[in-house]
Amino acid sequence: MSWAETLRAAVEAIRAHRLRSALTMLGIVIGISSVILTVGLGQGAQQEVKDEISALGSNLLIVSPGSTTDSAGTRGGFGSASTLTLDDADAIGDEDVAPDVAAVAPTTTTQTALVNGDTNWTTSLIGTTVSWADVRARETSNGRFFTQAEVDSGADVVVLGPDTASELFTVGSPVGQTVTLDGQPLTVIGVLASTGSSSSGTSEDDVAVTPISTAQQVTGTTGTSVSTVYVKATSGSTLSAAYQEVDALLLTAHGVTADEADFTIASQESLVATANATNQTLTVLLGGVAGISLLVGGIGVMNIMLVSVTERVREIGLRKALGATPRAIGRQFLVEASVLGLSGGLVGGVIGIVGARVLPGLIDQPVSLSPVAMGAAIGTALALGVGFGVYPATRAARLTPIDALRSD
Repeated sequence: MSWAETLRAAVEAIRAHRLRSALTMLGIVIGISSVILTVGLGQGAQQEVKDEISALGSNLLIVSPGSTTDSAGTRGGFGSASTLTLDDADAIGDEDVAPDVAAVAPTTTTQTALVNGDTNWTTSLIGTTVSWADVRARETSNGRFFTQAEVDSGADVVVLGPDTASELFTVGSPVGQTVTLDGQPLTVIGVLASTGSSSSGTSEDDVAVTPISTAQQVTGTTGTSVSTVYVKATSGSTLSAAYQEVDALLLTAHGVTADEADFTIASQESLVATANATNQTLTVLLGGVAGISLLVGGIGVMNIMLVSVTERVREIGLRKALGATPRAIGRQFLVEASVLGLSGGLVGGVIGIVGARVLPGLIDQPVSLSPVAMGAAIGTALALGVGFGVYPATRAARLTPIDALRSD
């Protein structure tokens, strides 16, 4: 009996019991689609995190001040101190001291309300230097960014994020118009291009960026302390070297040891690694649950094949009496189990693909289709069919013709 004839006989046997075969495949279908969607959700979450962190800027280091301790001994969180200054930023930007640093952008950040006529909007006011746009990889979709001359003179200009601009100006271009901040008018000279990302719960598109000197005048801030220093490395390969240079420079400048450091440095790599570690743990956990459903599906295949062997004892005996070898009998039942597993895998794959297209619109979470995961899932379904079909096939092959023909 050829392989083609064996396959045809297996398909006919499955078609003869359509409902039972469909219910048998159901466990595998659910397991395969669950695996594809689980892996897709995990990879989608990882890519989303990576995109959001990349939106902060390329080859980026984020230097934050340390924590404060009040008179009662209560310690504030990281960033609550005023240990970073403009002098620190200037030192980091010195090519002789930190050759692997391409650009530096010190910033001050406060929450403030902007007013345009009868419209007001509370947003993050960022005071910074001209290098901020390069360091943070931001471009303007309309107008321009401020110049060094405007930073030096403390010009009353502002660049708005796209969300901020849309909230304050509903008609016409914001560029050239005026917004008021604490009674002081600022001329809008540009609107940033959208990143569609957020950082620490704050939208990167809801900001107002002014020269750092202007921000200090408007908010009445004195001194040279800054809330964050963004550092851009010369390339991705020199990010680690830039980290070491900035760390050593600030430890020396502040006269502290590594254990007493009054600042923290975070890199994109560490942020991505931390976020992805959590996502991978959840993906493995959910994948394990999906794997259990696959196992249940495989047991269902074995159960139905054992039932099929019991029902077809006389058929097996007749075929053996007519010359069929045990190998041919076992092969037919093994092929039947394989077809059930493969069919369940293919149907589950289709459902997984459809789910990956539909789910993002329902749960607002990206789902990435992984060809490797899909191939592995379908291969697993076939392997389950083969693996759980071996015992029923072996049992059928071992039946003796005389015993099989005498059975009721």
